[in-house]
Amino acid sequence: MHAKMISIWFFIGALLGIYGVIILTSALIMPLPNVVMADLRPGIWWGALLIVLGGVYTYLFWPGRKG
Repeated sequence: MHAKMISIWFFIGALLGIYGVIILTSALIMPLPNVVMADLRPGIWWGALLIVLGGVYTYLFWPGRKG
C-alpha cells in the first residue's frame, strides 16, 4: 500500500497565511504607540506580504496538484 505524502511546504504556506492575517488585522485594529516611522504602518505591509507568500506556497504545493 502506497501512502500519499503531503509536502511540508504546504503547511508552511498555510502558516504564513495565518500569521499574515493575524498581523494584518492587528495592524488595522490597534495603532502603533509612539514609534519612529509608525506612519508607514509596517504591520500592514508585512501582513500583506505574508498572505501573498502563504497563498503562493499553498497553491504550488497543494496536495494532489499535478506539477
